[in-house]
Amino acid sequence: MKRTVIIVLFVMTNVALHAQEKIFTMEEAVLGYHLRPETRYIAWQGDGDHFTYIQGDTLVGENAVTGETRVILTVGEVNRLLHARLRGFPEFSWLDEQLLLLRHQGKEYRVDVVNKELHSTITYPRGAANLTYSKAARRYAYTRDNNLYCMDEAGNSLPVTNDDNTNIVNGQSVSRNEFGIEGGIFWSPDGKRLAFYRKDESRVGSFPLLDITTRTGSAREIKYPMAGLDSEQLSIGVYDVASRQTCFLEVNDFGREQYLTNITWGPRSDVLYVQVLNRGQDQLRLNRYDASTGKCLATLFEEQAKTYVEPQHPLQFMDEKGERFIFTTNNRDGYFSLYLHDATGKLIKRLTPVAADVKFVAADKAGRYLYYLSAEVSPVEEHLFRLDMKNGKRVRLTTGEGWHHVQLNGGCSHFIDNYSNVNVPRVIELTSTDGKGSRRLLEAKNPFASYATGEVTLGTIQADDGVDLYYRLIKPLHFDPARTYPVIHYVYGGPHSQLVKNTWKASLSLWEMYMAQRGYVVFILDNHGTAHRGKAFEDVIHRRCGQQEMADQLKGIEFLKSQPWVDADRIGVHGWSYGGFMTISLITNYPAIYKVAVAGGPVIDWKWYEVMYGERYMDTPKENPEGYALTSLLSKAKDLKGKLLICQGVLDPVVVMEHSLSFVNACIEHNVQMDYFPYPRAEHNVMGRHRVHLMQKVTDYLDAVLKPR
Repeated sequence: MKRTVIIVLFVMTNVALHAQEKIFTMEEAVLGYHLRPETRYIAWQGDGDHFTYIQGDTLVGENAVTGETRVILTVGEVNRLLHARLRGFPEFSWLDEQLLLLRHQGKEYRVDVVNKELHSTITYPRGAANLTYSKAARRYAYTRDNNLYCMDEAGNSLPVTNDDNTNIVNGQSVSRNEFGIEGGIFWSPDGKRLAFYRKDESRVGSFPLLDITTRTGSAREIKYPMAGLDSEQLSIGVYDVASRQTCFLEVNDFGREQYLTNITWGPRSDVLYVQVLNRGQDQLRLNRYDASTGKCLATLFEEQAKTYVEPQHPLQFMDEKGERFIFTTNNRDGYFSLYLHDATGKLIKRLTPVAADVKFVAADKAGRYLYYLSAEVSPVEEHLFRLDMKNGKRVRLTTGEGWHHVQLNGGCSHFIDNYSNVNVPRVIELTSTDGKGSRRLLEAKNPFASYATGEVTLGTIQADDGVDLYYRLIKPLHFDPARTYPVIHYVYGGPHSQLVKNTWKASLSLWEMYMAQRGYVVFILDNHGTAHRGKAFEDVIHRRCGQQEMADQLKGIEFLKSQPWVDADRIGVHGWSYGGFMTISLITNYPAIYKVAVAGGPVIDWKWYEVMYGERYMDTPKENPEGYALTSLLSKAKDLKGKLLICQGVLDPVVVMEHSLSFVNACIEHNVQMDYFPYPRAEHNVMGRHRVHLMQKVTDYLDAVLKPR
């Protein structure tokens, strides 16, 4: 098997003799916040050149141009203004350069930092959720139960909707947060109108979750649209604050069950843009609507694909008149790219002609420069670039190797750069976008300095089609190449994921290092279908989830078996959610390789998974019966040879228990033994101290078969 050379290698040096070495406890491996690199929460103060951060018990402000610092507010002053007894700064953000927003115990306090006085106090309504503020309107919108409300700064609330049918939900996120949807409330730029989602779930089936906290136990019913069955019906309302009247957009493109995504207001607040996607997810229209009447004014353009179209980003307008906008798609040139269009939808040009996925960050107010994040340096790195809109010249602004998170100020003259790589825990720098200077604000120390740790490698192997697949590998503590070691193969492998990055420790979890400290080789690989590798890399899984992914993961196993220090007879696999699906797929399809597996919240049959995600990758059971039969794990239960443990949150609303319990039943019918452990109070992920129990359960189960000698 051909493979590429290792691209990054680092060794965390032991700092003590073997008898004195310190290793993680299970609690540290799960809840070890002190083992995370030091960071600093930095926020730009309004749209100017000042930024702020907490230093001890003080909020400090700094001028990005001069470097001058000043004390903005101390905890003592906050306590005096709020009549509180806080020991540290509460959650905060900036409304503008003068007003600091502090949130504490259901209230929002606006503090005038210039005069150091309390400007106003707003008490959030009891039961309020999804609070969304409009600075232009000086109003909040929020939801309570299934209705939407509007509240002024004096605390006076008015209902926007008044639906007593619990199947009708207003102002909340829809489509199970797919298609880039993160909320359901959209203020117009001038604050005079409020757009919102209305979701009708009347025809969506319910699924019962068992709640053991009541005296006799009870069923908690959730709406769960399964692949091939009836789904939710969406509409978009537009509420006029002055008249208190609502109109609904006339969206009649693809029938009852179309998706309405990436709602974008025009800069003048007179029109709304909606990306309308058919249920089959292979045809999209960008429509413009009159915000006062709801009428469709135009379809600007359409996108189609043989596999699927997946809108994830709203429009970005380049001027206040709305004459030019940026549209992001991976459906035209194979990668998420930025395209400049005029107001009629006509394509002006592709702005980012690179063979890599990119993301819009910002554009300066003059429309001269555009800033975007890109994987063009490496699929495992993300860097900030500046594009000159006049001549098309692109300049890379982040120079440090690794993965960069950036915050530009309002004028786009400076950015805060927070990055790490395999060797560097964290660096935070202030950098000017003209490239003339940068200043280091934080350099985190190695949080593992007092612990003995294994060797971490970030490298590549080649898939059958010659494409590089990235992996991370952790060798056991005190690695001896003359010995052989058992392997824990951790797997996820689903779309939108990327487990292997050139970040601190290659993005490994502390539990992985915990297992390496105890004598395991730990291996993780990103297969076809995962993120930041382009559309073709992801599309290959269409209608056959798990098949190419398994082939890629086996390439990783071949690589491991070629190493003389790997014990090929002691390999186990573990994963959660899509990774749970992959875990059971691997141990049932390749029983000669895997001796033990732990699967968490696994998808067993895609017909029981949600419409939005499931039908994108598998189509419907009626359209793709062969694919559903091929990928279903029910027929694989009879092939289970090794030890298998399934863990499941009883209150899981994502991968409902019909999956795992059906696999248990299939094992019973075939007289195949397996183990099952429910977490009665957990949802899809087991969190908090319950997770300590979970990971000990996982560890013990793997140890029973693989335990290092």
